[in-house]
Amino acid sequence: MSAACAHASYLIGDGGEAVVVDPSRDVQMYLDEAAAHGLTIRWILETHLHADFVSGHRDLKARTGATIAIGAKAEAGYPHRALHEGDEIRVGDVVLRAMETPGHTPESLCFVVFAHAGDPTPWAVLTGDTLFVGDVGRVDILSSRLPVSELAGLMYDSLHGKLLELPDETRVYPAHGAGSLCGRSISQERWSTIGREREMNVALADHGREAFIAEITRDVPETPVYFLHSRDLNKAGPSLEGERDLPPALTPGEAKRADDAGCRAPRRARGPGVRALSSGGSAPCEPRWTVRLVGGHAGAPGPGDRAAGRSERAEEAVMRLARVGYERVVGILEGGCDAWCNAGLPHGSITEIDAADLAPGAPHLLDVRRPAEWELFHVAGAVHVPLARLSERLADLDSAAEWTLVCASGYRSLIAASLLRRSGFARVRNVRDGMDAYQRAGLPVESGVPAQ
Repeated sequence: MSAACAHASYLIGDGGEAVVVDPSRDVQMYLDEAAAHGLTIRWILETHLHADFVSGHRDLKARTGATIAIGAKAEAGYPHRALHEGDEIRVGDVVLRAMETPGHTPESLCFVVFAHAGDPTPWAVLTGDTLFVGDVGRVDILSSRLPVSELAGLMYDSLHGKLLELPDETRVYPAHGAGSLCGRSISQERWSTIGREREMNVALADHGREAFIAEITRDVPETPVYFLHSRDLNKAGPSLEGERDLPPALTPGEAKRADDAGCRAPRRARGPGVRALSSGGSAPCEPRWTVRLVGGHAGAPGPGDRAAGRSERAEEAVMRLARVGYERVVGILEGGCDAWCNAGLPHGSITEIDAADLAPGAPHLLDVRRPAEWELFHVAGAVHVPLARLSERLADLDSAAEWTLVCASGYRSLIAASLLRRSGFARVRNVRDGMDAYQRAGLPVESGVPAQ
């Protein structure tokens, strides 16, 4: 399971040959694993046009010469084999049979895996974003231009007319785990079986097609605005620059000049052009906040160059940014923000307060959690604006007031506080450990109140 948006990819090998399904952009791990088992990667399969990350299919093809295969309805713009219902890919004695399962996207495929050619029953099914452990794929994300209700109906047909027709013992291997925005309540488990999902997965309870359509389009998380860009990039074919040398170290002065030129540094500490974004912490996919709040992809309108803060995780940060389309990282700040401050360059900080200091009715308390989190419980009198919508709602907030920002753990609210500061809000505070700490302290909350 990759840290990129709780993404799962698979390498299957037999007889000296291998296939990789849904590769992430850091393709070296597939090359290493194949080499360790004496396998040559012959095929690269995509279950659909991914919207939450940039695929590594072209990078992996360039390194191996393997053939890329994807559903014919994807109309991919790079050399590939277009797959239809029943088409088979073979590596050694293993057979992967394409099953068209539209719903999450129109071109979605699942791959039914037979351990040996001629086996009457499958060993497993790779379900992409159609069926997860404990959930089913979303149909409302911006990865398709079909009406949501039409996609929801197709999803019902794919699940109940195809996947659930497989034997109960068939193993289920999805393309995402818990933490992905491609589902609503995905389990922590990495794999399951058709029988277990039929019994335990609430989303598979069959109350009819119309009831399924109503349920799957209700109470879904917000959709990152970069999803459509990533989907189109994967359709056209990403550049072959997903793996590159670590960007050069920049002195504070060089980083300042890069900042003045329009680059942005994803860091927790703040220079004048920096929004607070940590590459660490518990967030399952930090780059999704980068593309929501910093804006502009390489190759898209707006500045595409970025500077990353120097840390032990700098290489990981650079790769994570490439996974969602930020490819032109111009450098890494040598010495981190301590060096920036020691050089006497402009910087700022954000005050943090304890959750115990909050009180119902406190003025200018801004809750930036998702609507479902807000309705579950919140501080009475707080203002609610989800972080994903904060940039477009700034004009609704009094920039002269002192705002206190809160989320579940303090991570999203720190980003929000940084965004307000950058937008001219001089007085902002962040609630340390957020509503989790507030609730643990036994402080009063209200629930069931629709978001403002």
